[in-house]
Amino acid sequence: MALLEIKVFGGAVLRKKAASVAAVTDEVRQLVDDMFETMYEADGIGLAAPQVGVTQRIIVIDAGPNDPSAEAMALINPEIVWSAGEVVGEEGCLSLPEINGDVKRAAHIRVQSLDRDGAPGEIEATGITARVIQHEMDHLDGILMIDHFSTIKRNLLRGQLRRLKRESKRQPQALTYAADTAAKAGG
Repeated sequence: MALLEIKVFGGAVLRKKAASVAAVTDEVRQLVDDMFETMYEADGIGLAAPQVGVTQRIIVIDAGPNDPSAEAMALINPEIVWSAGEVVGEEGCLSLPEINGDVKRAAHIRVQSLDRDGAPGEIEATGITARVIQHEMDHLDGILMIDHFSTIKRNLLRGQLRRLKRESKRQPQALTYAADTAAKAGG
C-alpha cells in the first residue's frame, strides 16, 4: 500500500466530474487500499478518488471514529437511489483543511454501488455514515462542501481559500494513478 497526496482546494481535479469505473480490476482494488491508508493517515472518515488526483467514481468511508457501529466500506460507482428527511450538521474536508461549516444533507439514504471486489450491493445509511457518503459523492461531481455554504460564510473564508489555492499550485495536478490513466485510454 502507498500513501497518496491529498489535493487541496484550488486543484483543478477537485472540480472535475469523475468517470464511472468500467471494471473492478486489481489496479482499482489497489487504489481502494491506498485510499483507505491515506484516509486513515490523515485522520479522515471519508475520501473520494478525485481528492487523490484520480477522476474515477470511487469513495472510501469509515465513520467508526464517530459511530462505533459504522463499518468501513468502499463504494465504486455509488448512486443514491432514495433519500428522505433533512438534517444540518457540521462538516470538514481533507481537501479544505481547517475549514468547517454547516451543510444540509438528506437524513436517510439508500445507495447502490459495487464493492471492492466488484459485487453489486445496496446499503441504507443514516447519521454520520449518510453524511459522509453524501459529502464524498459530491466530490465525484466536482462539488465541494463550501459550495453548500452561504455567500457570507464563503466571504469570511476568503483568506483561507486564497492560501489553499496558492498551496494547490505547488501540488502536481497530473493524473496520479495508473488506473485513472488506463480508464482515460479505454483500458
